[in-house]
Amino acid sequence: MKKREPVKRIDNVIFFPGLEKRLTDKGLENLEKKKFNEAINLLEEAREHDPDNDEILIGLVLAYFEASSFQKAKALAKEMLHKGIGDYLQMVDLYLTVLIQLHEYQEIVATIEVLLEEKEIPPEKYDHFLTILQFSRRMAENRQPDPDPDTESNTYDITPEKTNVYELNLFSIDNLNEQMLLVSSLAEKNIRPYLPEIAEYLAAEAGHPFLKTILLSLLKEQEIDRELSVMKFEMEKKVIPTHLPEVREEPRLKEVKALLEARLESENPVLFENSFRMAERNFFISYPLELQPKSTAAWAAAFHHLAEYYLGMDTELHYLSGEYEVQVEEIEEAIAMIEVIEKISYPNI
Repeated sequence: MKKREPVKRIDNVIFFPGLEKRLTDKGLENLEKKKFNEAINLLEEAREHDPDNDEILIGLVLAYFEASSFQKAKALAKEMLHKGIGDYLQMVDLYLTVLIQLHEYQEIVATIEVLLEEKEIPPEKYDHFLTILQFSRRMAENRQPDPDPDTESNTYDITPEKTNVYELNLFSIDNLNEQMLLVSSLAEKNIRPYLPEIAEYLAAEAGHPFLKTILLSLLKEQEIDRELSVMKFEMEKKVIPTHLPEVREEPRLKEVKALLEARLESENPVLFENSFRMAERNFFISYPLELQPKSTAAWAAAFHHLAEYYLGMDTELHYLSGEYEVQVEEIEEAIAMIEVIEKISYPNI
């Protein structure tokens, strides 16, 4: 017979055997389901029972980060580094990710310089850390106070031909992660001084569609009401950022979700989740375009079909054609476009 674990007592509070593991498992499950506040509560309780457990602490850092509690994530990641808890380089990466979100570039530079001096970086990671170091040095040196928005003209000229002392140099940076960090740094700035370059980037076929979506979202947030040209997938669209819907509130995306929900959410929730996540990715990348085919049902059927395919299942298009009441040819057209979009890389710093 297996020997029972003893009951623990701390400060007159009784803890039953295996409680911290149950709390940890449930906390990580909530983290995976994106229920970040629930995950934080469970993992914080698990930490009380096992304060140096790296699985609990890493999960808690990630939960803080996803819940936008960046200062808490920073403090805990820093504490783990000082105590030597968890894989050292993994923790450094996690710590730097939090610092990037906080725009604490001087701290990033100092941290990576210490790693270089102490020769802690393995050869295969050198380029990764060097890219972050170079970017952070530039951001730390070039950060300028935002102009007073009250002194700006309402007739600010955003045509790409006009020059401006505020430069992003997006076209000169090849690394997508570094471009993403640079664009993210605009979230807390007055974006207007950078409008000429942003307008040029949006209008260029060479610009990355992921970054263009991020830039359009920032322009909308800062109430830019000038007409801009956006080029994606060899298609051009004239837009006024303030008139655009929120990325995740696009009417077609909501219609696709409703169609998928009606057919999959109760019957096969895993398939529904995979189908809808793919739809979100594709509409995010293609925003603000309305890609062909026009039929929302064709797009829903295409996401349904591809999600099944990726999960090792298969459904005849003729069956989906009847289920979604749409022509097979339209589903095939949507599938072809989705496959193009799915090949586009995402930043991963």
